[in-house]
Amino acid sequence: MSATSTYSVTGMTCGHCVASVTEEVEQIPGVEHVRVELESGAVTITSAEPVDPDAVRSAVEEAGYQLA
Repeated sequence: MSATSTYSVTGMTCGHCVASVTEEVEQIPGVEHVRVELESGAVTITSAEPVDPDAVRSAVEEAGYQLA
């Protein structure tokens, strides 16, 4: 059974931003799929188990952005 969670990210302005956030979040253990929407800032994560929000925050910050 998969878990889905959605976060809001601020500061993304282009496709490169989306790629950076996607790449970092995909590295979190257990993450199966990441969808990042530039217009809304929504980051939807599908994973085998619920993902630790602190891991998501760290990945987003590593990409150079902030969770809203």
